[in-house]
Amino acid sequence: MSEESTVLRQFSPYFERIDEELGKVLTSNVSLIEEVAQYSLLGTGKRLRPLFFVLSCELCNYTDRDRYTLSTIFECLHAASLLHDDVIDNAPMRRGRASANKLWGSPTAILVGDFLFSKFSRMVVEKKHIELLKILADTATSMTEGQVLELVNTHNWDLSRKEYMGIITAKTAALMSAACAGGGIVAGAEQADIQSLKDFGLNMGIAFQIIDDVFDYTATVEETGKPMGGDLREGKITLPLIYSLTCLPQQERERLEDLFKGGDALEHDYREVTELVRGNGAIARCRYDAREYVDRAARCLSLFPDSPIKDCLLKLNQFVVTRSN
Repeated sequence: MSEESTVLRQFSPYFERIDEELGKVLTSNVSLIEEVAQYSLLGTGKRLRPLFFVLSCELCNYTDRDRYTLSTIFECLHAASLLHDDVIDNAPMRRGRASANKLWGSPTAILVGDFLFSKFSRMVVEKKHIELLKILADTATSMTEGQVLELVNTHNWDLSRKEYMGIITAKTAALMSAACAGGGIVAGAEQADIQSLKDFGLNMGIAFQIIDDVFDYTATVEETGKPMGGDLREGKITLPLIYSLTCLPQQERERLEDLFKGGDALEHDYREVTELVRGNGAIARCRYDAREYVDRAARCLSLFPDSPIKDCLLKLNQFVVTRSN
């Protein structure tokens, strides 16, 4: 058994409860909506966001059963964003199988994403967690802004590291942050504790996305569930490429930019850039950055006393940079 499987296996009881609750919320009067929603959510994904929410609740001594029901909010919001993301990118695969937009078409994928968004909103209102609703509304806004920033920077080969960090903070880390802070909010924790959890999730989420972007240049289709070099094919300039471009002479950089922006790149050109990224130290720099953010995240939990739940959060925090997909 791999180290990764060992880390996640210990949380199997949590994942089973989360999946049980997801099965309850993914109901609709329209059979197509239910079919696509269940395809997009059930049986796929690591469930890390709802897991972080539940563990954050428990860290703040909240153990009511509804923590599992509320945890599905974060998976629904995540899945909704992925459905919309795949339509924007015209992505044919998601998590090793055909994407929803590939199977049912873009209009259906968009509408089911909207359905999941509505589901989580209603759930929070029914539970009367107004503070949780506020942070989720802010998070949804941030994720949308991050998606738009990524879109307007398509094929922007001048994208800076700072701009890249802004995109992934808004698009990915914000939801991780909300999941952790949400646990504190539902538990009625002190503001300092909620802020610590929020910062923990934000730093961890940044590390998570950096490693995801590394996988795009290093992992196989079997490991990631999507084609290698997919980001570059979609015009996304991520940290591994940003670091690699700083090592190139200006003339070579301009040649690659013209080639890929002009749509003239062939398969061997994608392989060339992949090998470039792999061979010039960019991957090591990205992993170093990710570890720095993971270390920052760990320090954010110093406010909390040692406990088995805190150990679980710290172990999962390390898992972010040691995972293989």
